[in-house]
Amino acid sequence: MAELLGRPPQCAFDVAVAHDDGRPVVIANAPLLDDGRPMPTRYWLVDADLRRRVSQLEGDGGVRMAEAAIDPAALAAAHRCYSAERDALLPQDHRGPRPSGGVGGTAQGVKCLHAHLAYRLAGGDDPVGDWVLARLGPDGSVR
Repeated sequence: MAELLGRPPQCAFDVAVAHDDGRPVVIANAPLLDDGRPMPTRYWLVDADLRRRVSQLEGDGGVRMAEAAIDPAALAAAHRCYSAERDALLPQDHRGPRPSGGVGGTAQGVKCLHAHLAYRLAGGDDPVGDWVLARLGPDGSVR
């Protein structure tokens, strides 16, 4: 996993989505880092090809385009669900800082297409993730 992340993992995680051959696509992070700091990003896109393709889409103005295309109420609902799912995993006795925000750690709007796609691939109802999927061509291109 350190190779896919480009650094050692900083918290416990599970592979949430994998290719048929077992290679991870999305990991699900614990809500707290190993040192107790909050980890707002529950789902992390680790597949190198998908990361590259989504980065291209972001570089082409995808964050701004997605924000303009997605119904704000649907996006707000995705943020609330993401946050609730992550926060439900906090230890009952946790009294320190808590993760905040929704998808990618933001409470509103679109911050990171990678985070939205990761949440969608892991089964989340995320209209931005759907928007990203519609723009990723099956041959590795970005539409």
